[in-house]
Amino acid sequence: MAWALAQSGFSHDLAARMAAVPGGANGFLLISVVAFIVLGSVLEGIPAIVLFGPLLFPIAKQFGIHEVHYSMVVILAMGLGLFAPPFGLCYYAACIIGRVPPDAGMRRIWIYLGWLFLGLLLITFIPWISIGFL
Repeated sequence: MAWALAQSGFSHDLAARMAAVPGGANGFLLISVVAFIVLGSVLEGIPAIVLFGPLLFPIAKQFGIHEVHYSMVVILAMGLGLFAPPFGLCYYAACIIGRVPPDAGMRRIWIYLGWLFLGLLLITFIPWISIGFL
């Protein structure tokens, strides 16, 4: 999947569109959260960061977003995507390990994902949480 995204030029198109997003730094952060949740659900962490990190981190710096803060947002969004059904790979791995049918687990995971998403939004829009001790 990572090879297909690299060859298609999708990463460059996504970076160009994210640089032109309205709303400044907050709009860029919100679009980044959505993009990395989706990317985290279909790609593993390392390929996604290798593909999109060099393109999006300079854009984040142009918006005045601290590197550590943006890194935390990216990692947490991708972690949320790994457990987000219907594509989240870790969700299905956890179901296999716990011997729970995915349909039965899906009813209960939404509360967990909701709280994770709320925490992600707090970290995204309150930079002090991630860089307050630097």
